[in-house]
Amino acid sequence: MILPPQHPLSAGLTSDSRLVRAYRGERSDVTPVWFMRQAGRSLPEYRDLRVGTRMLDACLEPAMAAEITLQPVRRHRVDAGIFFSDIVVPLKLVGVDVEIQPGRGPVFSRGYADAAGVAELTAIDPARLDEASAPITEAVGRVVAELNATPPSGGGAAGSNEPGSTPLIGFAGAPFTLAAYLAEGGPSKDHLAARTLMHADPGAWRALMDWTAELTGRFLRTQVLAGASAAQLFDSWAGALSLADYETHVAPASTKALGFVHDLAYEIPDATGDAAARATRSVPVVHFGVGTGELLGAMHDIGVDTVGVDYRIPLDVAAQRIGDGVPLQGNLDPALLAAPWPVLESAVREVLERGQSAPAHVFNLGHGVPPETDPTVLTRVVQLVHEASA
Repeated sequence: MILPPQHPLSAGLTSDSRLVRAYRGERSDVTPVWFMRQAGRSLPEYRDLRVGTRMLDACLEPAMAAEITLQPVRRHRVDAGIFFSDIVVPLKLVGVDVEIQPGRGPVFSRGYADAAGVAELTAIDPARLDEASAPITEAVGRVVAELNATPPSGGGAAGSNEPGSTPLIGFAGAPFTLAAYLAEGGPSKDHLAARTLMHADPGAWRALMDWTAELTGRFLRTQVLAGASAAQLFDSWAGALSLADYETHVAPASTKALGFVHDLAYEIPDATGDAAARATRSVPVVHFGVGTGELLGAMHDIGVDTVGVDYRIPLDVAAQRIGDGVPLQGNLDPALLAAPWPVLESAVREVLERGQSAPAHVFNLGHGVPPETDPTVLTRVVQLVHEASA
């Protein structure tokens, strides 16, 4: 499917941005940078806005979700926005009983770690998400409208000539991470319920993964169709798996989820300048997992353009494990954001240097921004990344 002409990629607003170019393996004038969980608890303006509003309610209130998404773009001058949502939002939208408890995370009314529980879940048609996604479509539309109306900041790099507008990244939780929460009925340290179901009842496990894959895929597709210029799949808990279990019991579902985005493409003028001759490019897709140093090659093989790397493995080592030609994203240890500036500056420069091992690099953290982070430090890191890489 070709995205409509007004989509930021099709309109040329984000197709040549630093971020999108990096995701397709091209280095631009400076290294692009954004932060996982850049929108949220580290920002005082976020905390002020969220007073009296529960997390999932904030995600489903379009004006609020859009404002929260935009706050770090305005403050830090990052090269991308990441849509403010939560991995359980699509579950909530199709009627699964889930709430996010402060200090704990997503909690369900029950666990779904047996065939009966899986049958109850999979009786819900994932296509219901399309009918319930109006708040997501509206929120993304609001974000994109502001990003398109505001010239890019240049990220603080002197003499920057950044084209177009700042792209928005859509995101969703990977099928395994959703299944891990569902099987346990909430957060878990070892995801034992999910891993047990995987082997004790492979049929139920496949049904659960097929269902979460379709739900996640539809959620990603909704965001891209509404105006997101890239899609990122988060597999927060894949690091609990062996490589064999990941390849056999998880990768097929992640591949299925991304299939809902892979058919989305945009047209660009031919390199000769002939407006009548147009080439097509697919929407860039990123895959990130926590503790997945042993899975990086398999994570790329599900069909992604860029692999996100957590802080446990250096980028040059990750590049060797994944293979040539794959752009990387990451991977500053979030703990360093609280270190003295000389220590942090040295670590940022080291990440940039190791990122040279890949054809292109998007600077990010190796996980999310800690809530106690001083926002001025993040702004300063963005400036350093742009100036040091220019």
